[in-house]
Amino acid sequence: MATERVYNFSAGPSMLPESALRTAAEEMLNYHGSGMSVMEMSHRSGVYQGIFDSVKAKLKSVMSIPDSHEILFLQGGASLQFSMIPMNLMGEHGQADYAVTGNFADSAAKEAAKYGAVNIAASSEDKNHTYIPAQSELKLSPDAKYFYYCANNTIYGTEWGYVPEVKVPLVSDMSSNILSKPVDVSKYGIIYAGAQKNMAPAGLTVVIIDRALAGNELPITPLMMSYKRMIDKDSMYNTPPCYNIYMLGLVLDWVIEQGGLAAMQKLRDERSSMLYSFLDGSDIFRACAEPGSRSGMNVTFRAKSPELEAEFVKEATAAGFVNLKGHRSVGGMRASIYNAMPVEGVEKLVQFMKDFEVKRHA
Repeated sequence: MATERVYNFSAGPSMLPESALRTAAEEMLNYHGSGMSVMEMSHRSGVYQGIFDSVKAKLKSVMSIPDSHEILFLQGGASLQFSMIPMNLMGEHGQADYAVTGNFADSAAKEAAKYGAVNIAASSEDKNHTYIPAQSELKLSPDAKYFYYCANNTIYGTEWGYVPEVKVPLVSDMSSNILSKPVDVSKYGIIYAGAQKNMAPAGLTVVIIDRALAGNELPITPLMMSYKRMIDKDSMYNTPPCYNIYMLGLVLDWVIEQGGLAAMQKLRDERSSMLYSFLDGSDIFRACAEPGSRSGMNVTFRAKSPELEAEFVKEATAAGFVNLKGHRSVGGMRASIYNAMPVEGVEKLVQFMKDFEVKRHA
């Protein structure tokens, strides 16, 4: 059992900033003299409303969210959005364009097909999702109501390096790279993210939606899956994930202290460049994703044999570098280097990999 904190390379739930965890610990039993933990508060109370409003304001400021867009704090994970989006945006007998560049985009496209026609505008399946299709490769439908893509693919380690140019509302799953770099929110109809990678503990889903898209849901849309209803009730039609919203506020405080999203991008580029540079020069390790499509958040890599991979993961875990095993569907290894991963963690991981390689050549 570890007696001190390890370097957690989990794809999610993932590391949180230590300052956020320490503040949460200090405030656990008595939040700001209320005599209660945030976990115990009514979401209708004045104290909690203050927390809620503050977090929304911080997120709006950090991401420069325009007044045309609403911030929703929902539940159901990113996966519930696979259904919620087509139910609200596709319309009766509608159609949508989907770019399938990994497991979650594929699942989203299949779910959307239950509610209308899905045009696969692009797919990277031909090369096992190791690349992102170029703008010129997108086969757009003239009848699409929206274009959907997953901005960062955690399982395969790829990331879109550009914003697709389309004439319909742009919808993006940014679960694994939100808050890691500046984003022009005005270009999007919907941005959504499961919080458990870069924002907060698991259980909160953040949706940023252009209000003009709400109010056209299918008649079969369940009560809790109407964007208009959730906008009208300010995410409080029922009890929201109160504590996770509070934790998001603490994480946003940390992001602001670091210098905002520009600073987050500088750090992500430093961490990922260091790791990819080593992998590209290694004799026994190799990166899985193609250059130009590589994720700055999830670095997927392989060793020369499955046996060597198992040995590496075992020794790395013992050394305090945990959760480096790749997703069960693809194998290999994966280092998820989200915002809260310190540069020092990647430096030490790279040194450990170098030492591991030297020992294999001895």
